[in-house]
Amino acid sequence: MSGVRFRPRDPVDFVVIGCGAAGGVMARELSTAGFRVVVLEQGPWRHEKDFTHDEIGVLYRSGLTNDYRKQPNTFRKTPGETAKRQPAVEYGRMVGGGSVHFTSNYWRFHPEDFRERSLVGAVPGADLRDWPITYDELEPYYTRAEWELGISGLGGSNPFDGPRSKPYPLPPMPVKSSGVLFESASKKLGLHPFPAPVAVLSQPYRGRAACVHCGFCESFGCEMGSKSSTLAALIPAAVKTGRCEIRPDSYVRKIDAGPDGRVRGAIYFDGKGREIYQRAKAVVLSANGAETPRLLLMSKSSSFPQGLANSSGNVGKFLMFDNGGFALGLFEHPLNEYKSIVVTRVLHDFYRFDAKRGFYGGGGLDSRFDYYPAGFALDGMPKDMPQWGAGWKRALGQYYSHMMGVLAHSTCLAVEQNSISLDDSVKDAWGSPALRVTFQNHPDDMKTVQFLLERQKEILAEAGAKKIWVDPASVEEVTISRHLMGTCRMGDDARTSVVNRWNRAHDVPNLFIVDGSSLVTCGRQQPTETIQALAFRAADHIQSAAKRGEI
Repeated sequence: MSGVRFRPRDPVDFVVIGCGAAGGVMARELSTAGFRVVVLEQGPWRHEKDFTHDEIGVLYRSGLTNDYRKQPNTFRKTPGETAKRQPAVEYGRMVGGGSVHFTSNYWRFHPEDFRERSLVGAVPGADLRDWPITYDELEPYYTRAEWELGISGLGGSNPFDGPRSKPYPLPPMPVKSSGVLFESASKKLGLHPFPAPVAVLSQPYRGRAACVHCGFCESFGCEMGSKSSTLAALIPAAVKTGRCEIRPDSYVRKIDAGPDGRVRGAIYFDGKGREIYQRAKAVVLSANGAETPRLLLMSKSSSFPQGLANSSGNVGKFLMFDNGGFALGLFEHPLNEYKSIVVTRVLHDFYRFDAKRGFYGGGGLDSRFDYYPAGFALDGMPKDMPQWGAGWKRALGQYYSHMMGVLAHSTCLAVEQNSISLDDSVKDAWGSPALRVTFQNHPDDMKTVQFLLERQKEILAEAGAKKIWVDPASVEEVTISRHLMGTCRMGDDARTSVVNRWNRAHDVPNLFIVDGSSLVTCGRQQPTETIQALAFRAADHIQSAAKRGEI
């Protein structure tokens, strides 16, 4: 636990709300720079000894993620519909956030991702825009994120990647059966597979142990500290400064703003349900792409009647979700894919937009197997196989060890009506309005998924799969997502964006919004490295501005 304790009535330099992929970066960077920091995290503070391979507890009882019984969501496809109570967003709810339980794919955006509007032009029914920054501006921070966190990969192996200033700090993880088959088949098809860059240690790094290949990466915490979460890689250094207090079980209900339009602190409920007001000279909001806009909308005041930092009316709009289909194949020989990390090979041949396809979009493909025994038994078998009894039992024993999948990570267009808003008809456990999701895929999103599914099936066929099928969810519109992006988008124009190029709110000079909500486009559905690079960049800007007295 944190050694330093600050009194809520005494203003600290920064309150950081959320301690995930971005919040963990901000906590470490600001505290090591000499600032007094209080981090308010709504979830618990777990450590390596607390992580287990309990499928039921973790996957079915929200062991590491938001609990819908306490934090209900509602969902609708269009603003004209009545939203129904159902799970719609999932995020890590603990110190370290989603970086604790994510699959650990760690991709940079490509240079063209930052200027697709200029390259592609307008897409009817969407709001495709250029970023206010370029790949070259962010590249040093991509490199910094990779070295500070500890990323395993092979720089230069992806022929479609942007320029790099340094290689990855660690070599790639050992290739799995799925990676060998994927690589061989892809090359036969004239494609360019490469070792997956992952936030997992292939070798010991900065006092942390290398991966032991336990097989429980995706959705689980790492009991070895080998996954490069902010919990393992950054939070200890922040606490060690003696200037950073991590307060778990702290559920923020409002960011307080004064009549001068500046924020003054945050009001939250502690683990005992007591309401506490922590004062601060500035606030960094890193609660994720769904909870960040929700908190801003709940933080109304006389100065901000539409919600904090929302003079543009864009807080919560242009929500982008996690798209991509999943094709699977059964093989004659055992693959034993349940071992080690999820992904060891990736390809980006279909990443770029190609006008010849007749629609906007693209994606990356990876080879994987991300089922666990109980979940596979309950819902992993192909639907044309017996679902119970002796036939199911025989098939289960064969399929689990003899199959692999190819997953697509594809584009999601920014559409204005896709949004996060407040649903006053449903309350959470603390009495606040529930998070309401309005989301419907743009038609080009679904065309991209279908295009990529055909490529996925081609690779599996070339790899020798004796049976190929598609996960049924792949052909449906998305109604739930872990990748939450775009709801407080970055831009130079305060009339059409929420934060500027430095992640500073246009409306509030001492409020910084640093998480997936600031993303202008989603790249190809692997946002973590870009979120963390933006956080390192924002932290540098904040430090410089603070020293100049501009915060």
